[in-house]
Formats: sequence, structure tokens, C-alpha cells
Amino acid sequence: MIIGSPSQSSVTTMSGTCKYSCDTATDTLRWINAIIDFLRPYAFLIHSHVVNFFKDRQWEAVDKEWMDCLRKDPVENLLLIPSGVVQDHWPVSLKDFVLNLRSLVFPREPADLHMSLPDLHMVSVNSVLAQGMNMKKKHEVEVLSAIVSSIADSVRAHTIVDVGAGQGYLAQVLSFQYQHSVIAIDASSHHGRVTDARAERIKKHYAAQMRKSKSGNWRFNVPKIVTCRVISVDMLKTLTGMSLHKGDAEHLGFFEEDNTKLIEEKPKSQCVADSGTSLVLAGLHACGDLSVTMLKAFLECKEAKAVVSIGCCYNLLSEEGADNIETHCGFPMSSGVKSVGFPLGKSSRDLACQSAERWRSLGKDDGLHNFELHSFRAAFQLVLSKYYPEVMETSPSIGRQGKALRRRQQRKVEAPLHHKEVACPHFHPNQKGSFPNIDPNEPETDETSLLATDKDALLNGISSCESTRCEGPKSVDKYKHFEKFTRSGLCRLGLKPLERINFHEIWKEAEPFTEFIGPYWSLRAALGPLLETFLLLDRLLFLQEQGHSVEVMMIPIFDPEVSPRNVAIIARKNLPQI
Repeated sequence: MIIGSPSQSSVTTMSGTCKYSCDTATDTLRWINAIIDFLRPYAFLIHSHVVNFFKDRQWEAVDKEWMDCLRKDPVENLLLIPSGVVQDHWPVSLKDFVLNLRSLVFPREPADLHMSLPDLHMVSVNSVLAQGMNMKKKHEVEVLSAIVSSIADSVRAHTIVDVGAGQGYLAQVLSFQYQHSVIAIDASSHHGRVTDARAERIKKHYAAQMRKSKSGNWRFNVPKIVTCRVISVDMLKTLTGMSLHKGDAEHLGFFEEDNTKLIEEKPKSQCVADSGTSLVLAGLHACGDLSVTMLKAFLECKEAKAVVSIGCCYNLLSEEGADNIETHCGFPMSSGVKSVGFPLGKSSRDLACQSAERWRSLGKDDGLHNFELHSFRAAFQLVLSKYYPEVMETSPSIGRQGKALRRRQQRKVEAPLHHKEVACPHFHPNQKGSFPNIDPNEPETDETSLLATDKDALLNGISSCESTRCEGPKSVDKYKHFEKFTRSGLCRLGLKPLERINFHEIWKEAEPFTEFIGPYWSLRAALGPLLETFLLLDRLLFLQEQGHSVEVMMIPIFDPEVSPRNVAIIARKNLPQI
């Protein structure tokens, strides 16, 4: 496998070709060890949580020369750091950090798919099948369906199993457009009903077209829907061990709400029976441990001849360690990484979700706005630490709503926002005495852009134009915005603001150091793609450790500007090199 290199910048200096290869298990382990050696001195960065920025004075752990330089840089320069772009006036040590880091990151520019998969035939998804898809989803489904179809044809698979099928977009394109037999598995019964209803509408459309053309071929491949509350290796092995005649499909439907019964009915031995069935496992952004489960099921089930996996949501991965007694965890997978003993932890896995492409695409105003929100959130942590110490013991989260929230925010910034007090629905703890809306950690995932917090609650009382979007000197009193943010955050935690809270004192303590938020967070975000590379190489090595029985490659398949989680792991059993 040939790994491409990032494009060069004519304006600033960017790291060149990746210095490492993952052609063999030995090469992959060498790359992994180089990443670990690089990360060890920066453990304080990957394990920190930015909400504690002021409380723990996190900027003091970073080289002072770096911070003094970066705090004076325009925000545009900071947003390019995760992409490996450096500036001539930076200290040599800072430039070396960024460039050496970037040289260890798996390249994300889309591979030449026709070179990797000579039989690939990509077809645009028609308007009927694309109904309901946004631009990102349509791009992903078009590319991945072609790849999965090509792999399925090459191993002569009878069936494709779409793992974590969601609303069935991939499954339906594979069924209707590529004419494959498909089982769509998802944990949500709602998704199953949506997939069924959508498939029926598509089927009616095609039937009407055939009636108009007086075509005699009235047979359709429609995805078979299976809902399983817990998608496990055993469950996947059971499903892949079952033939796909009509009777078996009905049997699957009977057990769709109780996969325990399904597993009891069809024991593990069924998977290795000589059923003559061959399958391909496919997953488009199978969440957290689900991508890991797919790879394990691929190895353990005789009928599974190939797997195509694109992972996401590394923050939801389970990890071996003191905080997890499970023996079958999502990280580490490979014996090589297990032997090295380099734990990541929750904050590092959160950080692996950061996307250099998304950072680079932010404009100046959006970047400033996000850094400002980070400063409010970190100052809010000071309020909790000083006035609500009992809540701090539970590591509070004031909530996030991911992509949908970000879209709503983007719509709001175009219109003036009215100043109004945020109504607090309740001030009472729950029955057990703890507080609602409190999670173990507040993830810093790509899906929440640069801030994992409820921006709506803040923006109800803050005009975006007043904050950072107007040119010229700022006339806004940020203290008032911080106070509104804090009252909203307390509300979401079910806490009544105490009369003795001195908001002005808290903000006065934090404000002198807000200029360090952008530089610190940008340096942390630069480590995100490297951590994702580490996680992906662990999965690749896990398959490479199986020896000649499995052939595997890892390639970027999507446009990273559109779909940042764009790396696919493709493996086949006992076949010539892909």
C-alpha cells in the first residue's frame, strides 16, 4: 500500500511526506511506537480537559516561549495548526513540534480508489435513493456503496450485512442500485421502522417506473431489517450463520426485539457450520465499539469473507484499564499495542475526534467566537469549584446537542438575537440527591465543533454580532455575557444561583488569561489527528497479526473536507492482494 502525502502550501510551511508505512505488521508497529514516543512528553496536553483551563492554570504547562508567541498571532494562524501549517516567525522548537507531529499523522487526501480496487464501478446515487440525504451523507453513501459492492463481487458474497445501518441509506443503495441482498442491523427500532417505510416508498417508485416501461422484471432486492438492542460479536456471528431464505428472514423478524433469544436459538457453532453462505460486513461510521465488534466478528465467523469499516465516535470506545473491568474492550485491540502499555483515557479519546479539516474551514469570526465560548465554560468551572464543590465531585456537563445544535446556531447568527433571561425549569435535585444533566465528562468531539456545551442556552442572551462578528473595537462587556452563560449553565444543572455568588470576581480572576485559550486549545487539537491515527493503526495491526489468512489495507476514501472520518479498513480472507 502506498500512502499519499499532504499537499504543500505555497504561503506557509507544511509538513511533507509521511515518513512511515503500514504495509506489514512490522511497519505498522514501528509507526505506532514512533507515535507513542512522540506523545509521552505531551501527556499533560492529551489528558487535560479544557473546562479546567483556569482552575488548573493549564497554560503554565506549555513552553512559555510558545505561548508568548501564539497569544499574539491572529486567530487564522491558530486554526491552521492542526493541519500542520507553521509560521516563519515561530520559535524553532514550536515549528518542530507541529511538523514532526504532522509527519506521523495518517494522510487524509482521498486515495486513487481505482488503483486500489481495479474493478470499482462508481455510480451516482439517483434522486429517489438520495431523498433525505444531506450532501455529506450522499457523498459517503455514493463512495462506500461502490466499494462495498466491488468487494462483495470479488468474494462472491451472497449477502451484505450493514452494521449500524441507521436509517438504511447505505443498505438501500446496495439493494436497489447494486442489486445485492442486504441485512440492515441497528440498535434502534425507530431506525428500523424508518428504513422499512423508506424502502417501501422506493420500491413503489421503481414498480411504477417498470409499469410505465412495461418491463417484465418486477423483482426487487429490499433490505431485511433486524433490530438488536445490543449488537455484539455473538449476535453478528449468529446472524451471519443464518441463511437468507424467506423462512430465515421471517425468523429474524420474530426475534428482532430480543437478540438474547436469537443467540440462544442459534448458538456459536452455527456460525462455523458449512452453510455455503458468504457475507461481507460493512459499516459506515459504526459508532464506538461497534466498529471493533465488526472486525472481531469478521475473524471469528467463517461465513464473513470480507469487511469494510469506517469508524467514528472514539470518545465512546471502551478501554482496558482501572475504569473498565470488561475483558472485551474497544481499545487496545492488537497484541502489539497491548504489550506496549500506553493507555489513552477518556480525554484523549475525545480529542481523537477533532478534525484538522474542520478547524481549517472555520473563519476568523467563528474561531474567535468558539474560543470565547471556551473561556466562558472554563470560567463557569471556577464558579462550580468555589460555590458548588459537591457538584464538582460528579464532573458536571452542561450538555451538548451536536450537529443539529451547530446548524441551529448558524441559522441564528444571521438574525439579531433578542436579549432575554433564560427561564430555568427547575432548581431541585433528583430523588437520589444528585443533580440532573450530569455526565462523567464533557466530550470534545468533532461533532460538537470546538465547544461541547449548549450554545443555544448562551445565545438566548447574547447577540453574535455584538460578540465577535462586527469589525472594529469591541464594545461588549464580556462580563455580562459570562454571567448569562453561568446562569444558564446552573439552570441546566438544576442549580439555583446563590445570592452570594460574585460573578464579577470570578470573571476578573479569569479574564487576564483568556488570551491563552486559543493557543492552548489549538495545540491540543493538533494532537487529535495523531491520536486518531494511533487508534486506527491499532485496528489495522490487529488484522495484520492474523498472518497470511487475512489481507488488509487502510485507505482514505472520502473527501476530508466533507467527511472528516474518512479512513476505511478493508480486509478479505485468503484472497490475492486487493
